[in-house]
Amino acid sequence: MAEQFDVVIIGSGPAGYVCAIRAAQLGLKTACIEKWVDDQGKVKLGGTCLNVGCIPSKALLDSSYKYYEAKKYFGVHGITTGEVDIDVPAMIKRKDKIVGNLTQGVGGLFKANGVTLVQGTGTVLSGTQVKVTVADGSSQILDTKNVVIATGSVPVEIPPAPITENRIVDSTGALDFQEVPGRLGVIGAGVIGLELGSVWARLGSEVIVLEAQDSFLAAADQQIAKEASKILKKQGLDIRLSARVTKSNVDGREVTVKYIDQSGKEHTLVFDKLIVAVGRRPLTDNLIAPDSGVKQDERGFIVVDEQCRTEISTVYAIGDVVRGPMLAHKGSEEGVMVAELIAGQPVQVNYDLVPSVIYTHPEIAWVGKTEEEIKVTAEEYKVGTFPFVASGRAMAANDTDGMVKVIADKKTDRILGVHVIGPAAAELVQQGAIAMEFAATSEDLALTMFSHPTVSEALHEAALAVDGHAIHIANRKKR
Repeated sequence: MAEQFDVVIIGSGPAGYVCAIRAAQLGLKTACIEKWVDDQGKVKLGGTCLNVGCIPSKALLDSSYKYYEAKKYFGVHGITTGEVDIDVPAMIKRKDKIVGNLTQGVGGLFKANGVTLVQGTGTVLSGTQVKVTVADGSSQILDTKNVVIATGSVPVEIPPAPITENRIVDSTGALDFQEVPGRLGVIGAGVIGLELGSVWARLGSEVIVLEAQDSFLAAADQQIAKEASKILKKQGLDIRLSARVTKSNVDGREVTVKYIDQSGKEHTLVFDKLIVAVGRRPLTDNLIAPDSGVKQDERGFIVVDEQCRTEISTVYAIGDVVRGPMLAHKGSEEGVMVAELIAGQPVQVNYDLVPSVIYTHPEIAWVGKTEEEIKVTAEEYKVGTFPFVASGRAMAANDTDGMVKVIADKKTDRILGVHVIGPAAAELVQQGAIAMEFAATSEDLALTMFSHPTVSEALHEAALAVDGHAIHIANRKKR
């Protein structure tokens, strides 16, 4: 008799591997299918996030900023150095080592928790069967009580700029440059485009970012977005909005790009490298058998309810393959939720409080509603802001760009949104998320004691400023 599992998970990214580990912890017999292998044919766990996304990009962002800081800011601290140079292959090797350590760590966690790892490509046949196909074409059927789809996403490709071997690259290719491109083009001014553009601009590339939309960081609070645009342009990113790329051509070591601006005028640019970073799409190609009963929408996303259950009661889908932001932490929380649902311990993800972070320097982060979203609903609200230029800790670190913004309901004082651009923005927004999870008011934050000196005090002061009680800036009159 074939082995039967309680749950089979397809994909070992942040959604899939977290779901597998939690399911096993809850006593469920669990298998996780992963098709990705390295050059030696060894399975690669961790999905996009660990291998070619969150982790490697942050490694390069941190390395490049240390180089940038040494060249530009060490003198402010009285530190004198000789000529500062960058060894790009060594930087890439460090990034790869970090990735290797983390992906191996997932394998260790699978063993420690008793998760069965199955190498191959998974196909959902029904609510109780998954076919696994390996490289030589052979296959096996896994019988299971529940199926969880967690196959993640891949970069979107666009016809005007098809990916080439080494000149026009997607976000994955941009993580493995072996030298600093003199002229770098980036299509897309979203999270990925800004982060990768920042990496190579710090190392010396002349970077032009082409964004088809007429607004910058439309998902962010626009007061924060305007501040971000100003700071990033000052750092050397040439961000051009309403720039629709129409054609590209690779000629030897150069890439020629044509784009049309808002007025319809055509422009021509020449780059050494071009990064296409216009977004990601769900990886659901050939994943679901037509007669399985699992439905997808017109964009390829798997249709699920608020608990990530498909129309087939024993099939779930989590992470980037379903609605909502494509964020590792959102997928991980969904993984835990589904594992616990299957084990009979129902929980719910709070989709109103999914934090977003852009790891430029300064970082840009937010949670909850933007001021623009609140205006649409006609809610009455109040706002408090505090600039890092007034923060003693930020001054000491020579890191004073940006601000903290707290938005609260005018009647109840409940915090509606926290938005930050500045040092440790991701950590400050997480403090805001915790407060909002417990329905805190701006007064609750204002009455909380913050240690001194910390950049967190900027969040405290912004909360105080909501009602005009900030101590370390002059308060504006409230409307």
